Amino acid sequence: MRDLRPITALRQRMIDDLRLRNRSPRTIQSYVAHVANFAKYWQRSPEQLGPEEIRRYQLYLVKERAVSWSTFNQAVSALRFFYRVTLGRSEVIEHIPYPRRARQLPVVLSAEEVSRFLGAIHNLKYRAILMTVYAGGLRLSEVANLRVADIDSQRMTIRVRQGKGQKDRYVMLAPTLLPVLREYWHAARPRGWLFPGRTDEHSLTVSSIEKVCRQAGRAAGLSKPVTVRCLRHTFATHLLETGTNIRVIQTLLGHRSVATTQRYTYVSAATVQAIASPLEHLAPALKPRPKRRCARTSK
Repeated sequence: MRDLRPITALRQRMIDDLRLRNRSPRTIQSYVAHVANFAKYWQRSPEQLGPEEIRRYQLYLVKERAVSWSTFNQAVSALRFFYRVTLGRSEVIEHIPYPRRARQLPVVLSAEEVSRFLGAIHNLKYRAILMTVYAGGLRLSEVANLRVADIDSQRMTIRVRQGKGQKDRYVMLAPTLLPVLREYWHAARPRGWLFPGRTDEHSLTVSSIEKVCRQAGRAAGLSKPVTVRCLRHTFATHLLETGTNIRVIQTLLGHRSVATTQRYTYVSAATVQAIASPLEHLAPALKPRPKRRCARTSK
């Protein structure tokens, strides 16, 4: 068996490079895992691999593993960072192509569907978690990492610590959500993490939250796939439909660019329904025709 010890040294070096650039713990974990999988596939240190090996590994991900394009692009980002920063081999970057991602509209629930979804959650802790997601438009990692001190009932705000892009922000604490959080707090008495896992030392895992979210969607009889991301999309779309300024929505979501927020205009029912179809201009001329009987054919 080949000696893979150099990979361990490179792994630490890559972790240090990511930390120096203030990348999030999840990004560090993901990038390191992708590079480790690349090295494992070839059973060689990445220092010994070049453009041809990268190309063949990409084909393996697409053809044999059939990974999603988001996973594929994440692997590409990890390899680009590794070769450009950790190894200092920028020339390799030119041979690591980024595929064009298919643009898909986000899945959005109606207000009635949200009510059915939340009504299907009987566990108080998970009901509080998923109500918080919809009420504040939080990301999965953001709701998992909430602390008790982040809930400010005096100012009616929720502090989101170090969201995407390593930025803090505040979102509204909905009056309807506050009594649910209070009931949960009195029952569970969390001290540090608002939603701890099996022990108080760790927050609840994101996989546990997503699992309950999917189960609640099925229990509510919804045909749409309900995820935490879906609830976040629904939060933004519902705000847009009630006339909230898109710049305000951008701030609440923590988007760097308003262009990211503007995609919700494509799924807003209020936006679509406010525009008359050109068929309506022809309506006066389209008089109903008298009914005609179909002529019977003789046998």
